Parts: sequence; structure tokens; C-alpha cells
Amino acid sequence: MAWVYLTLDQAVEVHRKTVDVSGGGSLGHLELGKLDAVLQHIQNDDYYSTFDAKLTHLFFCACKFHCFQDGNKRIAITLCAQMLLTNGYLRSVQAFIRESENISYHVAAGTISKELLGEWMLAVLSGTEEDEALKLKILNAMTGQKP
Repeated sequence: MAWVYLTLDQAVEVHRKTVDVSGGGSLGHLELGKLDAVLQHIQNDDYYSTFDAKLTHLFFCACKFHCFQDGNKRIAITLCAQMLLTNGYLRSVQAFIRESENISYHVAAGTISKELLGEWMLAVLSGTEEDEALKLKILNAMTGQKP
């Protein structure tokens, strides 16, 4: 399947709208080159062969790289939601939005690993995000408990 990807200009515009609609913050850019690299890199199927892997990398990097002065967790959510919508994952958007704010906070804080984020992203895409074992794994990560 040919995926629809976002450009850097689209991502900057999504950031502007996100900050504006979500209650404000700074619109300054810090590391747009890093964001552009991520947006380009997820298009390489040799590295990210599945849609969940592409979304996981985009979400993780948008949270962690601080490409913008403000709204990095919000941009991780809105960029991935935009990719879900433009690629036809309409059912998945609702589950993604419902849980992603909590997830983004813990990704940024380092309590949710990229690997666990990937498990959650795959569950969202497959409609199994309510799996009790996964929810327990996420809760344990958030609270710092070992499985």
C-alpha cells in the first residue's frame, strides 16, 4: 500500500494550528531539521516496513526531539492523528486520541519506551488497545513498577 506522508511545511502548519486551538504556547522552532529527517526517514520501508512502525517512530521522535519551543507532545499527537486520517484509519483515530495525551506525557518523561509505544500503536491500529495485558504493561511503566 502506498502511504500518504506529511511534509515539513504541513507539519509546521499542524503545529501552528495545534498550539492555536489547544490553548496557546510559543510557535518558535528549535530543530526543524530533526523533524524533517524523521518525516523523510519514516518513508524508508527498509527501516519502517509497517504503518505502526512509522507512526511509532514519528510519535516518539516528536515527543523527544523538542523540534519546537512548545507543544512537542501535542505535535506528536496531532501529526500521528493526521497520518491516521489521511491513510484511512478512521476507526483508529478515536482510540488514538482518547489515550495519546497520557501516553505522550510518559514517552516524553521516559517512562514509556519506544518498544512499549510500538506495542500500543499496533494495538490501536488493530483495535486491541483494550487488551488487559497491554494496559497492565503500560500502567506498570507509568508507575515505575516491574512486570
